[in-house]
Amino acid sequence: MLRKYQVLAAMAVLGAVTHLGVLPSVAPSAIAHEGEDDDDFAAGEPGDAKRPFRVLEVTMSEKDGAMIYSPAEIDVKRGEQIKFIIHNAGALKHEFHLASVAQNASHRVEMQKNPEMEHDDPNAQTVEPGKQKEILWRFTKSGEFEFACLIPGHYEAGMHGKVLVK
Repeated sequence: MLRKYQVLAAMAVLGAVTHLGVLPSVAPSAIAHEGEDDDDFAAGEPGDAKRPFRVLEVTMSEKDGAMIYSPAEIDVKRGEQIKFIIHNAGALKHEFHLASVAQNASHRVEMQKNPEMEHDDPNAQTVEPGKQKEILWRFTKSGEFEFACLIPGHYEAGMHGKVLVK
């Protein structure tokens, strides 16, 4: 939600600068996460805590040079709400980013340009070692989706999983 206000503020500044005849050096699309819109999540929508949900615990860790989620595959019914309790049992900071494979691939490129970016979004959380966060999500669309850690090098070390929505 905060990101929307940041984008609106940045657009207002860019509009004022453009009105004054100064060409902005930053394209408006560079301000927000490229290819992402909080109102158009690939895997569904933020959940409603007043409605029933199933709790799923997901653990993030490192082992023998690999970075992993446990479980690495989750089956969900279309329309079901899942409360993800995301534990970071590793020694490194990790994240849980729920999106389509294509959206995660696009965002992974952005993360390589901005490796210190942290997430506190309805579909993405950055979790420090020894901590946990929660995401309540309603899967409104059928298909295969992905949860992934997009911190540079983590995805490549195996830190991604599948959500199959039927």
